Amino acid sequence: MNLGFFTMPIHPLEKDWRLSLKEDREAFLLADELGFSEAYVGEHVTDKAENITSCIAFLAWIAAATRQIKLGTGTINMPNAHPAAVAASIAMLDHMLEGRLIFGISPGGLLSDAELFGNLDADRNAMFVEAINQVLQIWGSEPPYKLRGKYWNISTEKTLIADIGQGFIARPLQQPHPPIVVTAVAPFSKGVTEAAARGWDPISANFLMPAWVKSHWPKYVEGCERGGRVVDPGNWRVAKSVFVAKDAATAKAYATDPAGPYVYYYRSLFTKLKKNGRIELFKTRRDQPDDEVTLEAICDKLIIWGTPESVADQLLAFQEEVGKFGTLLYAGKDWKDRELGRQSMILMAEKVMPRVNAGTSKQSNAAE
Repeated sequence: MNLGFFTMPIHPLEKDWRLSLKEDREAFLLADELGFSEAYVGEHVTDKAENITSCIAFLAWIAAATRQIKLGTGTINMPNAHPAAVAASIAMLDHMLEGRLIFGISPGGLLSDAELFGNLDADRNAMFVEAINQVLQIWGSEPPYKLRGKYWNISTEKTLIADIGQGFIARPLQQPHPPIVVTAVAPFSKGVTEAAARGWDPISANFLMPAWVKSHWPKYVEGCERGGRVVDPGNWRVAKSVFVAKDAATAKAYATDPAGPYVYYYRSLFTKLKKNGRIELFKTRRDQPDDEVTLEAICDKLIIWGTPESVADQLLAFQEEVGKFGTLLYAGKDWKDRELGRQSMILMAEKVMPRVNAGTSKQSNAAE
């Protein structure tokens, strides 16, 4: 199992934006130093807590400071941007990263962003499909493009001056395009099937109950089979909220503190999803009454905390429950305590993952 990093950071509203940006940057650089294989950052324009407003800008900021880690947009909310702008920006970022870019995409989930960009009442899934199709068409064709859609028309036909390069949209370094991943945030996600059929891979969100994470695998298999792909669990990424400390008392205190960053994270998500009618994501069964879904139950089920030995055991149990996957994405949180935040990532890489992979090998040998 590889270790990656995923953050849609939810910071305290009163925290200095400069400080939270610096801490988010530091977390990515630490992940690179520790040998994390990949790292993703989300984006929202209208959220004071989730305050990365452009994942492309953030990754461009840290690109030259990283050495080996692959960096991913987590995700570009496709209905909220013009496909030509996305195509050009992603192409440049891929060159800046020397081909270490992963292109994460989604229809977007923050309703205030949708309202801001005028697509709150639109079919954002249809907009998402048209947008990514046009991005891929731009990269796979020559100007003047002449793409016509329901939501966007793209052409440089009237202004093309080919001999001086005017009217051209840049292509990424990785050909035909960077690896594409999609976030899966719904139980039994049909989007996972559609993505797999097109050669893309899923990231199961860290705010899904294990039963719903497990539901993504058969949908991925279905899509791979339809697309004629080899079914490989190594291509499945699963995000998880984890806190590791040197002793159990510190781990429990930090991970379960009502005023701490882990509970704060899920309190924010619980409030949003409940308000937006998506409380099902936090249910352990589909017929569970809404009033049984509490913040305490959510945190108890979705946050793994403890010593390296305990966390490794819990992750192996989680993998046994949901099925084998290729990359565990450590979900980043606000660094209320900078040293504990850093220490958790270090222990995760240096102590937990060797134990997890040793345990996974034992399970595979026993199965054989």
